[in-house]
Amino acid sequence: MFGIGTTELIIIMFIILLIFGAKKLPELAQGLGKGIREFKKASNDIQEELSMNKPDEPTRKTETDKTDLKKDALESEESEKKQS
Repeated sequence: MFGIGTTELIIIMFIILLIFGAKKLPELAQGLGKGIREFKKASNDIQEELSMNKPDEPTRKTETDKTDLKKDALESEESEKKQS
C-alpha cells in the first residue's frame, strides 16, 4: 500500500490519535468520507458531460479505402480518354 508497511501505518495512526484525540477522529473520518464522495460525484458528472458533448469522430481511411479511391480515379481517367 504505497510502500508503507504495517508498522509504519500503525505508528502514523497512533500519532494521529495523539494529536486529534479519540473524540475528534470520527468527525475527521466523516468529513474525509464526505469530501471523497463529493470529489467522485463531481468527477463522474464531468465525465458524463464530456461524453455527452463529445463530437462524432471521423472514420479513418484504411488501406482498402485508399486503393478504392485510386481505382475510381483510374476508371474516371480511362472513361475520359475513351470519350476523347
